[in-house]
Amino acid sequence: MHAGGTLTPAQIADVVKLPKLVCRQLIKQMTALMLVEAQGLDSADIKSDIRYSLTNLGKSWALDALVLSQYIGPAPVTLEAFEAQIRSQSISHEEIHRSELDRALSHLVIPDILKAQLGPAANSGRSMLLYGEPGNGKTSLAEALGESFQDVVSFPFAILAGNQIIRFHDETLHQTAELPAGQPRGDLRWVPCHRPVVIAGGELMLHMLDLAFEHTARFYEAPMHLKALGGVFVLDDFGRQSEPPQAYLNRWIVPLEKGFDILSLHTGKKFSVPFDQLVVFSSNLMPEEMGDDAALRRIYFKIHVPSPTKEDYFSIFEGACEEVGIAWQPEVMDRFYQDKYETAGFVTSGAHPGFLLRHILAACRYLEREPELSLDLLELAWRNVAASKRRDRR
Repeated sequence: MHAGGTLTPAQIADVVKLPKLVCRQLIKQMTALMLVEAQGLDSADIKSDIRYSLTNLGKSWALDALVLSQYIGPAPVTLEAFEAQIRSQSISHEEIHRSELDRALSHLVIPDILKAQLGPAANSGRSMLLYGEPGNGKTSLAEALGESFQDVVSFPFAILAGNQIIRFHDETLHQTAELPAGQPRGDLRWVPCHRPVVIAGGELMLHMLDLAFEHTARFYEAPMHLKALGGVFVLDDFGRQSEPPQAYLNRWIVPLEKGFDILSLHTGKKFSVPFDQLVVFSSNLMPEEMGDDAALRRIYFKIHVPSPTKEDYFSIFEGACEEVGIAWQPEVMDRFYQDKYETAGFVTSGAHPGFLLRHILAACRYLEREPELSLDLLELAWRNVAASKRRDRR
């Protein structure tokens, strides 16, 4: 009311997500304490709500409350309720079958043996490492795994822990879902969502895995991996963060092994939260380059994402040509593939076709010629490719 001015109980209920009856009872108590006063009906209709505003005493109370926390929004749920909800909608409760995984991966060109490895890893709800040469779709695979989950889960707007408010729901990460037909919404402090897919890249720092306290507003923001509970947390480009990979594995040894994480408030209070998510490490490094055996043992699945075979590379290239409207030329591509990948020894990449075609389109716009697959245009585009030579993998 201090922020919004004169309001009706229904308007307050819409902000704090509590039942209108609860808000009316609170307004009744606040009136008795002379914290608010009635300002007449909301409209000419005699049945409309009464509007209320703060008295001078109410404003004084509001200012005192804002010293403790300036959070204004949906009422938080208790930590106990949050833990119970997360455990009831555990990612391990949802089974991924072959048909569902095939559908989620249908837009990708990957070998069948890789699908056979991804299925059990997704059903484990634990952790996996996707490693291999850059540009072969490791991040796309992780995102597709998230799309294979179909359950609707619920997340709170905010959590109350140790008398401190932690903002949890994030519109940029949590995609709102429709509840199944006939299922009531219930407590409006909870938002029905699809299982989240949260991706953190080279910008991730260790301190970002802890609660972030806003000193001015005086409430917390949940860390990214906590917002991924019940879903998929992807640590992309693992090894490119400012801290070494071993530091992140050390941070997660207990969560990955025990299934819970320990967070701390600025008051010194510590509390545990479930660590229930599919953690995907995506890296161009070899496993032994990331950490010691004790840390790597906590990563349950280690899956090599291979570079495309010639057949897969051509399939990706032909699909990319169809998307941009360039005619596929198998004879030209046979010569190009032999020159660059077989003779020169460069490593194939699933990212090369789209990259080359974008450069061909840009060059043709400049040269005022019709886009086509030709050796001269492919050679011009190849000059911009950061390709690597083949290296042995054990």
